[in-house]
Amino acid sequence: MVDAAAFLQRINYDGPVTPSPETLRRVHLAHLLSVPFENLSIHRHEPIVLSDDALFEKIVRRRRGGFCYELNGLFAALLRSLGFSVTMLSAEVANNNAEFGEPFDHMTLMVTLEERWLADVGFGDSFREPLRLDAREPQIQGDDAFQIEDTETHLLMSRRRENGDWEPQYRFTLEPYGFADFDEMCRYHQTSPESHFTQKRICSLATLDGRVSLSEMRLITTRGRERKEVELADRTQYETILKERFGIALAQK
Repeated sequence: MVDAAAFLQRINYDGPVTPSPETLRRVHLAHLLSVPFENLSIHRHEPIVLSDDALFEKIVRRRRGGFCYELNGLFAALLRSLGFSVTMLSAEVANNNAEFGEPFDHMTLMVTLEERWLADVGFGDSFREPLRLDAREPQIQGDDAFQIEDTETHLLMSRRRENGDWEPQYRFTLEPYGFADFDEMCRYHQTSPESHFTQKRICSLATLDGRVSLSEMRLITTRGRERKEVELADRTQYETILKERFGIALAQK
């Protein structure tokens, strides 16, 4: 079991911890505002180990972020330590052509209270509050809407941005899995030149009014409908931005 107090401090959370939809909502949002989605370990050739202890050391003790297996994997451990019932789920991510990836391409979470909830702190710019898993109507969050639909073989989570069309995000089943089931795809995303995680560095964090991201040497800031991009000058400026905007200090190699 993880040190829940240290984890809650890491995500700047001091609210209620009794298992409830409100606690889940608030902890979910606090995590998204505090822990970056990032793949820097992959580009530094640092092996990613899927275990509660290894991920706690990285994300909480070393104040790093991670990608889906890391972020959702450790978030599941936090929720369990608070008394929630949590199930790791395999998801297949949709590309721009609405074609889906392989099983275990993404980890998402089911949290069971009186209702079942879809929680996901590892999908980058997505829903900020958990979705009601058994609801089929659109669920509105800010200017966006999310919807879970039944298909013949999967549940499908889709998103509609303001004035846009519905776009599939990922499909999943409710079969329970553990860390070991995700190991092969986690290795693939760390090593394959075909994985988008090996192709460029990314570090991204939700803010109260938008998002801030580092994509290679570009700093991208969104506030509401405004988007600003700045090309960074050199590695020193890159590392300064990492520290100041994301709280990440990379050890020299």
